[in-house]
Amino acid sequence: MRSVFANCGQVCLGTERVYVERPIFDAFVARLASEAVTIKLGRPDADGVTMGPLISKEHQQKVLSYYAQAKAQGATVVIGGGIPSMPDDLAAGSWVEPTIWTGLPDDSNVIQEEIFGPCCHVRPFDSEDEVIELANNTPYGLCAAIWTENTSRAFRVSRQMDVGIVWVNSWFLRDLRTPFGGAKHSGIGREGGVHSLEFYTELSNICVKL
Repeated sequence: MRSVFANCGQVCLGTERVYVERPIFDAFVARLASEAVTIKLGRPDADGVTMGPLISKEHQQKVLSYYAQAKAQGATVVIGGGIPSMPDDLAAGSWVEPTIWTGLPDDSNVIQEEIFGPCCHVRPFDSEDEVIELANNTPYGLCAAIWTENTSRAFRVSRQMDVGIVWVNSWFLRDLRTPFGGAKHSGIGREGGVHSLEFYTELSNICVKL
C-alpha cells in the first residue's frame, strides 16, 4: 500500500509493478484493493486525509492518459481508473483515483514506462526464474522490494536484480551512509556517505607525453 500510493505515487522509488506468486495472487489483489478503497482524498492537512492531489494539471493529464491506455490495452480495472468526485472547493484540483490493474501484457507501455501516479499493475508468477526475468524486463532499474519468509531466497533473488537498491521485507528503508543510485535508464553513479564525495567531484586527467 505505502510503496504504491505514498505521495500520490509521485515517488521515484514507488512500486508500479507488483509480482505475486500464483497461489496467493487472488487473495493478494483482493486484500490490496480492500485497503486501497479506504484511501481518503482531500486537503493534505485535513484530518483523516491520506492522499492529496497530483502536483499539476499537466501531470494529471499524463497519469490519466496511462489510465486510458491501460483500459484500451485490455486491463482489468480492480479499482479506480478515473477522476474522483470531489467537493466544490476542491474540484479544481489535479485529482486522480488510486488505481489497481491486472491482465496487461508484459510489453505494455503502462508497465514498461514510469507513470508517477497512484497506480500499480499486479501480475501472477509461477517460478523464481520467471519473476526475476519479469522484474528485470524494464529499461529502468532504480529499486526493487522482495517480500518472502525464505531468507536464502531473499538473498539469492536480490543478487539477480538489475537495480541499484533492493529492499527485503521493507520499502523506503535507508541508511544515508549507504550507496544510492540506479541501473540502466535510472542513472549512473551513487550518492550516500563517502560515495557522494566522488559523485559531486569532477576528476580531471592531465596527460603529458614524456
